[in-house]
Amino acid sequence: MQSYKELLAANQVWVAEKLKVDPGYFKNIAKEQRPECLWIGCSDSRVPAETITGARPGELFVHRNIANLVVHTDFNLLSVLQFAVEYLEVREIIVCGHYGCTGVQAALTNRRFGLLNQWLRSIKDVYRLHREELQAIPDPIAQARRMVELNVLEQVHNLARTSIVQRAWHLHRRPQLHAWVYGLDTGLLRDILTLDPDAKLDDVFTFNFRDDSNL
Repeated sequence: MQSYKELLAANQVWVAEKLKVDPGYFKNIAKEQRPECLWIGCSDSRVPAETITGARPGELFVHRNIANLVVHTDFNLLSVLQFAVEYLEVREIIVCGHYGCTGVQAALTNRRFGLLNQWLRSIKDVYRLHREELQAIPDPIAQARRMVELNVLEQVHNLARTSIVQRAWHLHRRPQLHAWVYGLDTGLLRDILTLDPDAKLDDVFTFNFRDDSNL
């Protein structure tokens, strides 16, 4: 059987199993979505958000891209972020990277990947910012793992620098921002940073909402 047909067949089995336990399962899900969390993760097929967290449909609002980047010119990401924060009113945002990320590894080389190089440029900036720390790590595997962690940390700070998040912090005292890293070889998630609405940002990245009548 071709792979796409296997997926369709598995879907039929999954539906039957859910309806056997709860005949109203899909009707209840269809009514609305009220996820508590926005998940910004890597597109890597080995890191499915719902599977590794045990989340049920409706519990996570998910955005995925190569190397889980938060880029301020990415209108796809910004649209997801605004919808999640302002309309779904999520209380948590998780940026989840993973060890062994091929996007991070590719960014550390000088190879040409066509259009992908423009995307990986953001990761190269992370390396530039932390060059001294990374070059002090002699083991290339340990260096790559640390690079994954630093990349996730930078993306969480990029979230905090958006007017979308800062406005929600000012008005609603939410959401919390989290940096997580997933181990492909262990299946475990690591929580390496949490930013609360009181997080101190560099003044140049801080928006003033107090005198803004267009809140």
